[in-house]
Amino acid sequence: MGELTVAQENIKKLTQENFDAEIASGVTLVDFYADWCGPCRMLAPVLDEVAREVQGKASVAKLDIDLAQKVTGDLQITSVPTLILFKDGKECKRIIGLRDADFIKDFVVSAC
Repeated sequence: MGELTVAQENIKKLTQENFDAEIASGVTLVDFYADWCGPCRMLAPVLDEVAREVQGKASVAKLDIDLAQKVTGDLQITSVPTLILFKDGKECKRIIGLRDADFIKDFVVSAC
């Protein structure tokens, strides 16, 4: 498993085991990604910027689809990157594909 090269101290790493607990309360933006996905790697620094700017209002997290196939299957994730915004454990909205930081910040701030 390769590691993303950008420092992402503001982004939680989710697993299949902690997924439900981590999204259970508040607003959480989850990036469903794969290490082999080029656009996912391009999105990493954008998400780090977004995480810094929405700190205190929302959490930003990442889930590797290859390591969490049950979660990704349950949520019908068919493309990466997929960003899903959760509020108190419920999906509000999702976007698929690469977006810029301003678009993602607006997406998070407009939470449900």
